[in-house]
Amino acid sequence: MSAPVTLEIDRGLAVLTFNNPTRGNALDMAMASAFAASIEQIGEDSSVRALLITANGKQFCVGGDVHSMADTSRPLTDTLRALLEPVHAAMNLLSMFTFPVVCAINGAVGGGGIGLALCGDLVLAAESVKLRGGYSALGLTPDVGGSWFVTRRAGASRAMDIFLTNRPVSSHECLQLGLFDAVHPDAELAETARQLARKLADGPAHAQARIKSLINHAQQNSLAQHLSAERESMYASGDSDDGREGVRAFIEKRAPKFH
Repeated sequence: MSAPVTLEIDRGLAVLTFNNPTRGNALDMAMASAFAASIEQIGEDSSVRALLITANGKQFCVGGDVHSMADTSRPLTDTLRALLEPVHAAMNLLSMFTFPVVCAINGAVGGGGIGLALCGDLVLAAESVKLRGGYSALGLTPDVGGSWFVTRRAGASRAMDIFLTNRPVSSHECLQLGLFDAVHPDAELAETARQLARKLADGPAHAQARIKSLINHAQQNSLAQHLSAERESMYASGDSDDGREGVRAFIEKRAPKFH
């Protein structure tokens, strides 16, 4: 039996792939544990400078394993707790990664898969993708950060629409709403996403980390606080080898060689 999640780390680029396509990459116990273990491994590897999250098959992730939730031999709350504890811990750890995270959504996504799909700093999707909340149809509520990511990217009213109506949302509407950053033909998504992730992994790691920090704190800071943070970040970048190399490369009209 193949691993439910595969992890490849090559020259600073980590590629995490959901790998249970026959079950729509559903979040069952095996998937939850494997995902958590992979995120922990990435967090402990100081060589990682970018992360690409994608999936094999026609669905990126259909959400939680409803069949396991229907098991009457144990309380539903116990099943949900066993599934969510490792996944939520992993999502919290992932949110603290200072390097860029790219998500490539190669197929339909729903339920808990929404949080996994939208957790990236940059989210790319295939044209055929459809996103569906689905929770309230089961009498359940969002998890894996789905309601947080959708609200942050598209606003509260759009999040209400997605999670209360459960209507399928096309890739191009998701793009229009700001849920996705780009939509590509299905046949081109994988290569386009890998090229982007590779470019980020080869980029100036400390500068990219500072950019993430500035953007993630922008809405919490006053303008005065943010200007101070930008100033200190720029000074630190200017004092770095990558900063000096970037300026030299620009003047010399060549590609920079960041370390």
